[in-house]
Amino acid sequence: MSGGRIRRLVVGDAQADRVVPPSGFTAQLTLFVAAAMAFLAVFALALSLASGRLADRWADELARAATLRINAPADQRAAQTQAALTVLQQTPGVASARALTADEQAALLAPWFGAELPLDSLPVPQLIEVLETESGYDETGLRLRLQAEVPGAVLDDHSRWRKPLVDAARSLRRLGLFSILLIGGAMAGMITLAANAALAANAQVIEVLRLVGAQDSYIAHAFVRRFTLRALIGCGVGVVLGMIGVWLMPAASQEGGFLTGLGFVGWGWLMPLAIPVLGALVAFVATSRAAKKRLGALT
Repeated sequence: MSGGRIRRLVVGDAQADRVVPPSGFTAQLTLFVAAAMAFLAVFALALSLASGRLADRWADELARAATLRINAPADQRAAQTQAALTVLQQTPGVASARALTADEQAALLAPWFGAELPLDSLPVPQLIEVLETESGYDETGLRLRLQAEVPGAVLDDHSRWRKPLVDAARSLRRLGLFSILLIGGAMAGMITLAANAALAANAQVIEVLRLVGAQDSYIAHAFVRRFTLRALIGCGVGVVLGMIGVWLMPAASQEGGFLTGLGFVGWGWLMPLAIPVLGALVAFVATSRAAKKRLGALT
């Protein structure tokens, strides 16, 4: 759109604006649809951004962490744990390795077995937390050495369940973006129907304007401007309500998990402000096509 068309779209023409009814069913429908779609778009955008942050965090944190499990008789567990720690300290690429305390292991099992779990009377393996450097370690070589020196050691690099979690989070991000596209398409369809209804209702007025010399571009501009501004206002209201709803959601927490981290972060709060502009653009394109097609049919 050129600068002149943008200026005419904003300033408008008082005579041409009378062609489009300022109120009624089409006006209410356009405002409601724009507000509702913008409201949903805010939450879809929040879901997409939160899923992206979650996928990146899981991919980064879990990729550098592993767990070494010592499955040994109680009388050999301490010796094998110390031997495993020695092997890990001598392995290039291992940043740190430490054996979890009894309290830490009890905390891990508490959600399934309760807080009063007697670890001393159960054959619970000793867990060792392993963190690797950016360059990483030779996983195959470490497994072979552990197999030879610590028979009860089992290395778990979390790859079996890390990849499905990261894939699921990234799928949610794609689903959120796809939802925004569907919302835009639904909004375009509803505004097209409203514009066609307004054009059909004003068919006689359009014929009179043609008789007095008005061009189709002049008539179409009146409809395009009115529906574009309605969409802009409706989307603005929907975005404000959506951002308030996102702001009222619980903040991210370790206990709450994924559902408490759906808000925007930092500059992400500015992204929903683009929704009214995009909604107005969708309305402009949809109404322009509807007006061109309808006016052509009335010729």
